[in-house]
Amino acid sequence: MLIERIFSGCLVIASLFLLYIAWSLVAPIAYDPLGPRPYPILLLSLIAASCLYLVLRPQFLAEKIHLGFSPLILKKVGLTLLFFFLYAIGFEYLGFPIATALMACFVGILFGGSVKASTISGILLGILCYFLFDYLLDVPLPLGLLNQ
Repeated sequence: MLIERIFSGCLVIASLFLLYIAWSLVAPIAYDPLGPRPYPILLLSLIAASCLYLVLRPQFLAEKIHLGFSPLILKKVGLTLLFFFLYAIGFEYLGFPIATALMACFVGILFGGSVKASTISGILLGILCYFLFDYLLDVPLPLGLLNQ
């Protein structure tokens, strides 16, 4: 598929650019002997190599896939992207638990979940992930409206 090769080529270019940026990454405090560089360099190198393979592989190795995009599926994908965009914007103001609960609830409803089940699972996801990150992993997350 030509679109797969074009998208993979764009990802190769983006990952090489990010690899260039990651190469100069230096931590102000030496908390680890290796520093923060190896992890993004490894991931970006694997992404670039995998996408380069997708660009250069012979046509007979690519199988024809009909993705079956209908207008309804494209609408759901577009709305999901909109929800993630709104999540990123409201993350600081609303805080992690509320923003995560809202986003999970709306995406759950969008993909066929009942309002009750989506609301309960969204609230549980927001609260449990906040405690996981903030207390167990010691990653501070914003509380937003809950902090006031």
